[in-house]
Amino acid sequence: MITLALDAATYAGSVAVLDGSTLVGERTVAMRGRDSEALMPAVAAVLEECRVEAAQLGRVVCGAGPGSFTSLRIAGGIAKGIAMAIGIPLVPVSSLALVVASSGMHSRGRFLAALDALRGEHYVELYDVAADGDISLLWPARRVASSEVERTAEHADARLVGEGTTGVNSGPHARSVVYLTKMLDSTPPADLARWEPAYGRLAEAQVRWESEHGRPLVPR
Repeated sequence: MITLALDAATYAGSVAVLDGSTLVGERTVAMRGRDSEALMPAVAAVLEECRVEAAQLGRVVCGAGPGSFTSLRIAGGIAKGIAMAIGIPLVPVSSLALVVASSGMHSRGRFLAALDALRGEHYVELYDVAADGDISLLWPARRVASSEVERTAEHADARLVGEGTTGVNSGPHARSVVYLTKMLDSTPPADLARWEPAYGRLAEAQVRWESEHGRPLVPR
């Protein structure tokens, strides 16, 4: 089966095409500081380079966050659009699982994956890597103070991985879905009419609007 994978939980978006467990092609693009959106052109370019027609895709795997609101929204929209247009499943995967898978730390043990959540906080998620390399979730994403990330890893008896941490400096990359085969195979396809990435928190623009107006933008 040919898989198209995307992730844009940070300000670096990534695209990969895999044929079974073989990486066929990949690309990384900036998601910030550009005049035009770059992720969809990267998808088209990688498919062309790999000589893969859209109709040949068997599924789309999309990093589901948490992370950058705007970047995740772009990646999620692209993934849903492709899945709907071709009639293939979209399988969401935690971007923090991709952090672990992208870290190169595939030895057995516990790993605390961390991503910057801004405002002095990080998103963290705890994973176990089995002797056969299988990665499984121990507890789901939560926000902790950035100053507490290292201590959280110590309390969990886990090695710390993630961009801008004191541990292994690793961000999520789409190509690393190859290490998450069992997790993906056990994840049901997303409901395309309802699925959205797990943003982790409100967009900065919405926070500013609500602060200025003293009420929620959307009733909660």
